[in-house]
Amino acid sequence: METISEQRCFGGMQGFYRHESRACDGPMAFAVYVPPQAAHAKLPVLYYLAGLTCTPETFPVKAGAQRVAAQLGLILVAPDTSPRDTGIEGAIGDWEFGEGAGFYVDATRAPWSSRFRMETYVTEELPALIAENFPADGQRRGIMGHSMGGHGALTLALRHPGRYRSLSALAPICSPTRVPWGERRIFAMYFGEDRTEWRSHDACELLRDGARFDGEILVDQGGSDPFLQEQLRPEFLETACSETGQPLRLRMQAGYDHSYWFVQSFIEDHLRHHMQALRN
Repeated sequence: METISEQRCFGGMQGFYRHESRACDGPMAFAVYVPPQAAHAKLPVLYYLAGLTCTPETFPVKAGAQRVAAQLGLILVAPDTSPRDTGIEGAIGDWEFGEGAGFYVDATRAPWSSRFRMETYVTEELPALIAENFPADGQRRGIMGHSMGGHGALTLALRHPGRYRSLSALAPICSPTRVPWGERRIFAMYFGEDRTEWRSHDACELLRDGARFDGEILVDQGGSDPFLQEQLRPEFLETACSETGQPLRLRMQAGYDHSYWFVQSFIEDHLRHHMQALRN
């Protein structure tokens, strides 16, 4: 593991790192905030999955989460949104898919399947690396995300029951099989026309097929989000949770958009939601 940089922050350390990933067959970057309590004990870990076009620097720089994480004693991990410099034709040049838009799935269709294996990376390879190199309690993990990352947090928690003790999302893509980001582009590109595979990466369809998260899911959504009606569709998640008995706290926040001003405004609520479940 290579250290790119480390800076003191609220008594802890904000670091940026790089390593060679087996899952993604190339270098991957990620960020870790270690709060001051780590000098005395292993701490719970919250994985944050960012959205389209973001990098490992987006969340640490823009969300303002370190102050609260330092108070709570919570390690924050932010991976990149995809492998980079893949050399795959079509992987760059369009912000809605390819590099910067890994959608936290393991692609099954060539050529994407050779590098775009973000599900395995986030759920298996990165946690093992964190446990080896940081004072992390591997039994106390939470996951959250924003936008595309909110989709990733929801689906990974539902697809891997018991792996995460806490779950939340900010403006997630709630049902990608029914919105343009998924239906017209990402799923067709990564999985081809096999809609059975599409379904297994849609939080609403996972719930209807019997998947459950053991605990309450917290979701915040800005009421003035420009992607609300076409791409995000929180009402789909609300309906699926109601039909299946999955506890959900969906909060519509009037006047907020899709930006990191929205994320900043509610990040403390989300960190405290996670710590309540991870403290035990």
